[in-house]
Amino acid sequence: MSNIVTFKYKKENFYEIKQFNFGRNWPVVYLIEDKKEIYIGQTINAYYRSKQHYENPDRRKLSEVHIITDEEFNVSATLDIESWLIQYISADGKYILQNGNSGLKNHNYYDRIKYKTKFEIAWNELRKMGLVKNSLEDLKNSDLFKYSPYKSLTEDQFFIARKIFRDIKRNKNNTFVINGKPGTGKTILATYLFKYLKEQDETKNMKIGLVIPMTSLRTTLKRVFSKIKGLKSNMVIGPNGVVQEQYDLLIVDEAHRLQRRKGIMGFGAFDNINRRLDLGNNGTQLDWVMKSSKHQVFFYDENQSIKPADIRSDDFKNLKTKRYELKSQMRVEAGEEYIKSIEDFFDLKIPQNTSFLNYDLKIFDEVKEMITLIKEKDKNYKLSRVVAGYAWPWHTKPKSKSTKKHDIEISDLKLVWNSTAQDWVNSHNAINEVGCIHTVQGYDLNYVGVIIGPEFYYDPIKKKFGVNREQYFDVNGRNGITDPNELERYIINIYKTLLTRGIKGTYIYVVDENLRDYFKKQFKQKVSETGLKEFYNTEMITSPFTMEMIRIPLVGSAPCGNPFLGEENIEQYIEVEKNKIKPGTKYFIVKANGDSMNKAGINDQDLVLCRYSEKGETGDKVIALLDGENVTIKYYDKKNGRRILLPKSTNITHQPIFPKEGDIVQGIVQEVLNKKS
Repeated sequence: MSNIVTFKYKKENFYEIKQFNFGRNWPVVYLIEDKKEIYIGQTINAYYRSKQHYENPDRRKLSEVHIITDEEFNVSATLDIESWLIQYISADGKYILQNGNSGLKNHNYYDRIKYKTKFEIAWNELRKMGLVKNSLEDLKNSDLFKYSPYKSLTEDQFFIARKIFRDIKRNKNNTFVINGKPGTGKTILATYLFKYLKEQDETKNMKIGLVIPMTSLRTTLKRVFSKIKGLKSNMVIGPNGVVQEQYDLLIVDEAHRLQRRKGIMGFGAFDNINRRLDLGNNGTQLDWVMKSSKHQVFFYDENQSIKPADIRSDDFKNLKTKRYELKSQMRVEAGEEYIKSIEDFFDLKIPQNTSFLNYDLKIFDEVKEMITLIKEKDKNYKLSRVVAGYAWPWHTKPKSKSTKKHDIEISDLKLVWNSTAQDWVNSHNAINEVGCIHTVQGYDLNYVGVIIGPEFYYDPIKKKFGVNREQYFDVNGRNGITDPNELERYIINIYKTLLTRGIKGTYIYVVDENLRDYFKKQFKQKVSETGLKEFYNTEMITSPFTMEMIRIPLVGSAPCGNPFLGEENIEQYIEVEKNKIKPGTKYFIVKANGDSMNKAGINDQDLVLCRYSEKGETGDKVIALLDGENVTIKYYDKKNGRRILLPKSTNITHQPIFPKEGDIVQGIVQEVLNKKS
């Protein structure tokens, strides 16, 4: 059982830690604080580590140490809990964190879900002790948590950060482009990299700026930087600000929104900067960044360019750079499959995946119903918003001469655009407004309701999308465009961006009936709103983050010519801890039959969790479909270039199977969920 024990952090009190049951030779997590600053760590020797920290002047001024103990702790668990504490306490804002941000990396280990629950229990105890203020639910929705430089990194983020640091300190590869689709953590890596470089001896004295082209996101990140030790709000700048000084390094997030001299406001100011930098009339904000810095890091996604003023992709392709790609999906719980399906849809391809078991995707016939449900989601999960394409004029804009009190009118429903452009998603009345692309690009939402306006339609005869230019009201987004294909590309990018904001779900209402029907045809909707509670089985959830369950289909053992994972072969659904499920991967469960794999830990009637895959590697435990009907679990191997399925059993009557043509792998065994006696 977890416990938190407090000691005075004074040299004369260290003997108390030494005599403490968990003071030596046991993994623990500790917090050293003085009501203003805090240091968080983990160790297997709290007594020795306390003495080490006391040699550091920053630590010596702290007054109390709180040690979190548990008889079931192991080093992997304490590393994880240390990481979670750093991330959440940083976002909580009660203390200034003394920790650096290096080394926080996502990893998995046995029984991780149990230790997440222990962490949540410990957090509640820390709240009772007055050491933290906010609930985990509230913090998880906060900008300071979402954009904090104290985030655990994915493997690809961690790799890229270290590569860039290595090259910059060696003065090599001055320009870097990191490509990443929506939700791959571009902003997280940008803020992490900034703080990491400011902490390393080789780079801490460099003059670094974080460039954010969009006003709304820039305002949010300025606020985040103002709360982090060692960072300041003035380190976050707009593209115009880069020319005020010379920088050692500029990190540019959402670099696809840098501008060129086309369809912009303020041509005079733009031209003045170009003249100042001797760039003539064709200089761009990309040129300004290059001219004003020695090193550059650009986070870029060409499919999020939404207007003619945005930098052309060729401008980035022509740079002499070192390029990396972020692949891990960190936002959308449906994973990369959902992102790819949205791309396929707008490319007029049949999406490979058209339904997402663990994601709430719904297409509505009535916009009122969608908005009502988004408001319900906001009450339950917070950060749920309605957004739309710019297909209605902005009558309620400040200084507008219009007398209308609404902007958007669909049937008898009247709505208003966002009342502020800065940090709209967190503004007090956002749930009663409709956000445009400029208010949500770069942000995460728990649920997003997307209204696809009348400016975009589908022609069922030509089987093509089309754009009604007169129904598109972003003046700066259409002026100067003579090619209808170019305008269509920008509008499609807007909707791709809007449709990939939702973490837990995306709701869609389409004005054009043909396009709505096309959406319905392409994307299956298996779960009704009334069935969502049953689907997620929320009444069984005891911990709001770690014990959430996902329903995985238990498939039958005899497809008889039907698809193995088809609905007709699903016998029931089994609840599985969400922690076991990797976003974007299809899962299914089979019930083991017989004893052919009992030496591999799979016994008769065991429930076996499997990842869908049509390819096995040597040593994998695979689910194979034989003769189109019979399912078997065996080890996969090859002998003399021929596939072979091997049993591992105490029963010597089981023999190797040599698959025939047409016999296929259907999945890889991940684990046995429960063993039947």
